[in-house]
Amino acid sequence: MRTRAWWSRSIRRDEGSAAVEAAIILPLLIMFLCLALAGGRIVTSGAKIDSAAEDAAREASIHRTAASAQSAAQAAAAESLDDQGIKCASTNVSIGTGGLSVPVGQVATVTATVTCTVNLSDLLLPGVPGARTLTSTATSVVDQYRQRGD
Repeated sequence: MRTRAWWSRSIRRDEGSAAVEAAIILPLLIMFLCLALAGGRIVTSGAKIDSAAEDAAREASIHRTAASAQSAAQAAAAESLDDQGIKCASTNVSIGTGGLSVPVGQVATVTATVTCTVNLSDLLLPGVPGARTLTSTATSVVDQYRQRGD
């Protein structure tokens, strides 16, 4: 009987330890989940920004003048980001149109760089920056036999 009373007292002492363990582990699990979500958002956004840069470079490579290539590339990048559901806090598209001034018959390229600031603040994770700036560059070949503008 004595051992049974001792046993029942030790069980009562351990009753609150599960709540303490949960109070310690649960915030850590939530923080890990938020970090995994932030990492996933950065990776998927990076892939989608890569695609937008490729679209912008391709669109710029089919235009004859640098001015029309720049405006078409910006429109293509914006449309690509919008179609893929990327909401950038700020977007910058820069085009290297030097390939459009190369004489016909020579191989030339056009380069597009898309910079997008992805918002992470909605994940509500303390210590994580509110946004992350991602940059992607893509190059597209200009048709060497297509007439180029001035």
